[in-house]
Amino acid sequence: MAKKVLNVEDDADIRTFVTTVLEENGYTPIMAIDGAEGMEKVKKERPDLIILDILMPRESGIKMYHELKLDPSFKDIPIVMLSGVSKRTFLRSQAALTEFGDETVPEPQAYLEKPVEPEDLAETLKKILG
Repeated sequence: MAKKVLNVEDDADIRTFVTTVLEENGYTPIMAIDGAEGMEKVKKERPDLIILDILMPRESGIKMYHELKLDPSFKDIPIVMLSGVSKRTFLRSQAALTEFGDETVPEPQAYLEKPVEPEDLAETLKKILG
């Protein structure tokens, strides 16, 4: 059975791009347009991996990532951040959240900055999912 990969992305063109890469590499794509819908899909679908954008309406990828990593039910799902925001900025935002009493969260399994080459995305997924 193909591994399920949830892509949480508000940009329709990037969702299409990621879906194509996932399908061409034998994964089953699941799509969500923001962090709120992404959390619903995580609970319903139990994906094997999540590709997560950072800047989205309703609920950001920063908030969703933090929620996932602090929830014992979901903290072990590998996450690949795919964003136009630099990794350094993302890590700073996570550190800022811990200043308000939250637990420290680990770094994502991979961090890819947009635009990403399809081969780089596919290689990253294969490294994590086997």
